[in-house]
This record gives sequence, structure tokens and C-alpha cells, in this order.
Amino acid sequence: MNNNLNTYKPIVEMFGLQFDQCTLQQAVKMVVDAGLKREKSLVVTPNVDHIVMLENDEDMRAIYQKSNFCFADGMPLVWLSKVMKKTLPERVTGADLLPAIAKRAAEVGVRLFLLGGQEGVAKEAACKMQEKNSNLQIVGTYCPPFGFEHDDEENKKIIAMINDSEADILFVGVGAPKQEKWAAKHSNQLNVGPILGVGAAFDFVAGNIKRAPQMIQRLGFEWLWRLMSDPKRLWKRYLINDPKFILLSLRELRRAK
Repeated sequence: MNNNLNTYKPIVEMFGLQFDQCTLQQAVKMVVDAGLKREKSLVVTPNVDHIVMLENDEDMRAIYQKSNFCFADGMPLVWLSKVMKKTLPERVTGADLLPAIAKRAAEVGVRLFLLGGQEGVAKEAACKMQEKNSNLQIVGTYCPPFGFEHDDEENKKIIAMINDSEADILFVGVGAPKQEKWAAKHSNQLNVGPILGVGAAFDFVAGNIKRAPQMIQRLGFEWLWRLMSDPKRLWKRYLINDPKFILLSLRELRRAK
């Protein structure tokens, strides 16, 4: 199993990872329940880009394989699971998990901390979520400086800030693989339950980046929406790197047979 928590979870094995076979709402319940118990756990949401990264990044692969929760972020992963007759019910993205967990956390009294994003973005995201969920406790936000992951003093400050806040769940939005590697490296020093890497989720919630309409997401074309919205930054990811996923999927299908 892909976790060390004392609960049985159905899984789907693909690309050497063990994906939790769950819906978004089931994923939210699992993470918030772990937050209530302050069960130390790492939550990853592999997408097509991450699967390609794993081929050449052994450290990232090891982190994903040891994660406590592994949710499939990407319609191609869902489609592939159906072809392989393993069936992931739906995609579970970091961008969807953040507001959904915030809603549930407000209901049960779980405290959140947001680490990452550009200056002021995490704070704005926190304000937006608290406007929608009056009882939501966001006990801290912080935008770390560029290169913070290599600065021991800065990391000590961040860890102390998070621990002093008494947060139950930590969201880290500094992009993959940096967020996952930072979380894995410092998890033993952090007095929190689940730690989630959520990429650009703070920007989506804050309204700085507009997400694709639901229909486009369901059709699997959110990547195209994002590419058109920010081609200068994302062209290489979507047009050069991610097409390698097709070959990796064919390899996975051959293994399954």
C-alpha cells in the first residue's frame, strides 16, 4: 500500500505508483480525517507532467512511492486506468482539493497553513476561502523568497512559523518537484498532520489565474486552456515534455498485458 496509516484503501497501480481509488469528496474526507488526528502524512497529486518527471528524477519517484495519499490529477490518468480495467473514478487535483478541504475543515475545526505563491497571493486566497467559510481557521500564510529551499536559516524560520501556528494541515504551493521535495525533507521537523503540494492552487483560489470551465476540464483539455493563457511559461511543458506520456502509457499497457 502507498501509506502507513492504519486504514485500508483501495488502490490502482500504474507507473510504479499506488493511486488511491477515490472521488474528490472521498479524498477530502481522508485528508481532513488525518488532519483531525494530526496524522503525519504526505499527499501527492501526480499529473501527466509529474509522471514524465519521475522517469528521470529518482528522488521525486521515491517520495511519490512513499506518500501516504496519492491522488490522480489528470484525465489521461483516469482514462488510462479505465483502459487497463482498474478504474480511477475521477481526477483529484490540488486546485480542487484546496477549496474543498477548506470547506470541510471549517465544519470540523481543522486549522490550515498556506505556504507559497507570489507575495500576497496565499493571504488573498485565505481571505477568499474565509469569506465562503465563516468558521475556517487559516492560522498562517507565508510567501518564501526565491531559493528558500537552499537556505537553512530561512527553512528554520518557516518551520518555526508553521509549528507555532499549531496548524493541522499544511498546503505548499511552490511547484513540483520543489514542493514535494521540501515537504519530504522537513516533514519530521513539522508538527502538522497532512502536507499537500498544490502547485498553482493559491493563484486559482485568489483569482489571479482563471481555471478552465468545467466542461473543458472534463474533456481533458485544461492543459490547452493553461497553455493558451500562459504560452511563454508553459509551452515547453505541454508541447515538448508531456507528449512523452504517450510512450510511457503504451509501455504501461504492455506491462499490464
